[in-house]
Amino acid sequence: MHPSEVLFQGKRQPLLLPACDHYAGSEKLMRKSMALQQELGPLFDITFDCEDGATAGSELEHAILVAQLVNSDDNHFDRIGARLHEPASPHFAKDVELIVGGAAKRLAYVVLPKVESAIEVTRAIDLINQHAQSAGRRSAGPVNLPVHVLIETHGALREAYDIAALPQVECLSFGIMDFVSSHYGAIPASAMRTPGQFTHPLVVRAKLEMVAACHAHGKVAAHNVTTDIKDSPTVANDAQRAGAEFGFTRMWSIHPDQIKPILKAFTPRLSEVNEATNILTEAMAAEWGPIAQHGRLHDRASYRYYWSVLQRAKLAGLALPEAAAAIVNLPDSE
Repeated sequence: MHPSEVLFQGKRQPLLLPACDHYAGSEKLMRKSMALQQELGPLFDITFDCEDGATAGSELEHAILVAQLVNSDDNHFDRIGARLHEPASPHFAKDVELIVGGAAKRLAYVVLPKVESAIEVTRAIDLINQHAQSAGRRSAGPVNLPVHVLIETHGALREAYDIAALPQVECLSFGIMDFVSSHYGAIPASAMRTPGQFTHPLVVRAKLEMVAACHAHGKVAAHNVTTDIKDSPTVANDAQRAGAEFGFTRMWSIHPDQIKPILKAFTPRLSEVNEATNILTEAMAAEWGPIAQHGRLHDRASYRYYWSVLQRAKLAGLALPEAAAAIVNLPDSE
């Protein structure tokens, strides 16, 4: 049996996505982000932004442009998604028609902002699936187009667990600026940035509840932006705290200079990779029974943890030890 079958016993493994989700709104920035992805490889995702990217009155043209770029030869890895207008917007249905209907086979995912409930997400997914299937998505890769959901309203936070449970949802992202603004001054503006975003009780509660909902259903939790656009140390600190203290496994970028610090912060260290390789290699030799290494007990519970370390390292593009190759390579059916 493949290690994944032993460790997860037929259950679906937790989803993994590139650790950085880079947002781009204007045509210039979208093209620059695609060029950077070609240079670095599919180590980060790109999200073309319709909600904040389109100028007022140009929503239709912007949606057409997004579909064209996703379908273009410059999309080398099919790791580009699109943030649509919110489901309650008059532009939402047209976004779905033009972007999903026009580029379903090449889209990595779509993002739904400002939702209020799991029912609203379900209805949006129904419309997305209608256009995706009409465009032939069923014959290209996954049956359904993955959906990411922004948690930035009181209603969405209240139903984060139910939203994360939806099979087609693969990622929840925290929208800190809208969340803080929705309190109309009860949360200070300082809570939109460090250190307040990691210490204010209402923001901390929101992040932890969203992350817990994600992990309960094996979904990806994405941390909000760092608004200090070119301050790499702050970006690195935010990413490190988001992962180590709050359990996020992905984070937004809004400037190319933020991508590498985010990737570095979420990538397992070489010492972690070596430890995981040694433990899992010994575990395989013991046919996944309990082992003792350096005086510490390991069994399938800890094996799953170290398995995830190697998977995240592989996703980040690290050169893994040769002994790890048979462990991290997933079956073709996965």
